[in-house]
Parts: sequence; C-alpha cells; structure tokens
Amino acid sequence: MGTGSRRIPWVVLVVPSLVVLPTQGEASELSAGVSLGWLQAGTIPRLAVGPHAGISWPIQRDILFTVHDLCTILPPIQEDGLGVYNQTSADIGYAWKDGNVSAGPSVAFYFMPACGVTLCGRVGGLAVGGHAQTNAYVAGPLGVSVSVNVDWVGRGSLVLPGYMSVVFVAGPVLRWSEK
Repeated sequence: MGTGSRRIPWVVLVVPSLVVLPTQGEASELSAGVSLGWLQAGTIPRLAVGPHAGISWPIQRDILFTVHDLCTILPPIQEDGLGVYNQTSADIGYAWKDGNVSAGPSVAFYFMPACGVTLCGRVGGLAVGGHAQTNAYVAGPLGVSVSVNVDWVGRGSLVLPGYMSVVFVAGPVLRWSEK
C-alpha cells in the first residue's frame, strides 16, 4: 500500500451487513404502557412497576421484528431501598389484527437490592437472557400487555453468585400504527 491510500475500517464493512431493516412502505407500530408485577432474583420476590415501549416492523405478512424496552422500578417499600432493572430485547413475533406475540434474546442492566442464600446487599451489572411478550388490543388502540423476562444475574457477586432473575409484569398498553 502506498502512503497516499487509506485502509477502510472493518467495522464500516461489517456493521451495515448485520442491520435488519424493514422493507419500505410497510407499516410500523409503536406501543407503550405501564406494567405492574414482580421480580425474582435471589430468595426474595420484589414488587416491579414501570414503563415499557416497543417498536415493530413487519418483515413478512404477519411476521414482525420488534425492539422492546422495559424499565422496571423496584419501589423502596422494603428496608433495602430502590432498585432499577432495565431490559431491552430484539424479538421476532407474529401479529394479527387485535394483537401480537413475540420472543427473543435480551440484555438487562440492573442495580437493585437482592438476597441470596446467606447474604443480602445491592447488586449491579449486565445480564443476558430471553424475553417474551404478548399484547392483546381490546378497545381499538387500547389493550393489555403481558411480559416475561428471564436473565442470568449476579455473575461474580457474593450476594447472587449466579442466579436467574425472572420479571413478570402486566398492564395497559396503547399502540400507534403508521400505515
């Protein structure tokens, strides 16, 4: 290579080929809501409440690609204090006129109180796992959403030395569609 030529970074070549884009002219859908449920990480279940949002694009007739985000707040109703568990997923799903169902891999960032078998304390980190969600629209754009996340938390933690976390929440959801 001469001194006047430049090398193209491999990231510029690889990253665009990894991106899944919906076809032009297809309808996208945005959904948002608030959910209530519980989070189980360790030995003590905790109240979970928080907003969630998702955007979906059809990739075939009734098949969707969806990105979901669920920000779970663990209210400080117990002596351990406030916690946050934010989970994002990239899902493949199936849609029909009044609803959809989707599932896929997820990643979660968390900072929360937890109790293991012998210790209690605050834990934080990154967890990977899976997500499943269904939305049923019962009155036009208004519906009900049910979401389940299962992640592996606590790697390297003395409090949770490798536990699964399960987040189960349900609540109202509102959708907006672009046709």
